[in-house]
Amino acid sequence: MAIPVNYRPVEGWGRLPEGWSFVEATSVAVDAQDNVHVFNRGPHPVIVFDRDGKFLRSWGEGVFRRAHGITIGPDGTLWLTDDLHHTVRQFTPDGKLLLTLGDPDKPSALHGGKPFNRPTHVALCPRTGDVYVSDGYGNSRVHKYDPKGRLLFSWGEPGTDPGCFNIPHNIATDAEGRVYVADRENHRVQVFDGKGQYLAQLNNLFRPCGLFADRGNGGLLFVGELPPDLSVSAQVPNLGARVSIVTLKGDLVGRIGGPFLGEKPGEFIAPHGCVVDSRGDLYVAEVSWTARGKTLSPPREIRSLQKFARV
Repeated sequence: MAIPVNYRPVEGWGRLPEGWSFVEATSVAVDAQDNVHVFNRGPHPVIVFDRDGKFLRSWGEGVFRRAHGITIGPDGTLWLTDDLHHTVRQFTPDGKLLLTLGDPDKPSALHGGKPFNRPTHVALCPRTGDVYVSDGYGNSRVHKYDPKGRLLFSWGEPGTDPGCFNIPHNIATDAEGRVYVADRENHRVQVFDGKGQYLAQLNNLFRPCGLFADRGNGGLLFVGELPPDLSVSAQVPNLGARVSIVTLKGDLVGRIGGPFLGEKPGEFIAPHGCVVDSRGDLYVAEVSWTARGKTLSPPREIRSLQKFARV
């Protein structure tokens, strides 16, 4: 039987400079020093804190069309997915552009299979450094590149069968190099080998959106789940607006969040990205403005970043 995993919210973590705003945090990553890099849709797209929540620096002003995914490689470089720019770009920690995948501002044909049409996230193979891209909102594919940015192959097509996708929204790799894809609107995480061959799927997940594979602790997946987007199910409890923690085989070991979306500590509006640092602490980024804040009267920015300490 899997050992239960529990977390407690760290209230007030990560204070921005006076007058600054995330608008919403779309994704979050940690570097080798456990500094926390927050990709967001405010005027300062990459904001960096230390693990205690002290603001360190920002960069990326004027560089991004629409922040979406962030991944930090073992060399410290950052892979940033910009879904309306239709690119994945690799940067140094201080924001120097190293590599661009995709054709800026020029999407491929809708569901045509070629890179990219609104890509969503990046995962790196721990053994080879190969780059996997989930693509995305306007495609139903995963693309694999070598570390120099040369396309190796792609897999997937629209649909519900094994190996097909309905919004491949996030992607992660485990210590063995297996690939996990958050197949959001099919309510599952699919598992593939490094050649794109289907292995399994993890079920009992509602609109899986955020995804992180913790390669320590025996291997765990952290799955940020969105709440219902249909009014007919909006009042049904225990559907999304939570983070589920599962083993690599899909066994549930913990959940964070309430029965409905909420703004109390430990509750969520729309978990969109998550990451675990070297000490096991969890960070969750939420697209709270898109999911709820902009629809309120009057509209207001809602908290979009939380830290949780493992207990």
